[in-house]
Amino acid sequence: MYEPIRTKSVHTVAEESAATGYPRRSRDEELDIQLAGHLAALLAVTDELGLAAEGDRIAEQVARLRGTPPTRHAGLTNASPADLHTRAHHLAGRALLVAASRADTAAAILSAERMDAHLAARHLAGAH
Repeated sequence: MYEPIRTKSVHTVAEESAATGYPRRSRDEELDIQLAGHLAALLAVTDELGLAAEGDRIAEQVARLRGTPPTRHAGLTNASPADLHTRAHHLAGRALLVAASRADTAAAILSAERMDAHLAARHLAGAH
């Protein structure tokens, strides 16, 4: 009447992964990696917009999370400033969500400030 369980239990899988020596990361470590990725993407767009001071602040947060300063280069996409501000606004929003779930106040404040700045710039440019 009942079908037997065909998958291994969570405890067995955890024991096997510990025995094989695969590195395991905590939830906080995973969130730090994700947050650093979003901030690094935001940094690339910020640098393309030519916002050096704001880029330096973002780079500080990426360095804090990764333990090493990010590589910065001028990889130009030739997108319009309005499109870049839209992209930066979305990236800052993603970073804000991860920073809030990680309870990283410094990154959350920076992300919220960048969201506001890019939203204002989008409105000035006429892109809604």
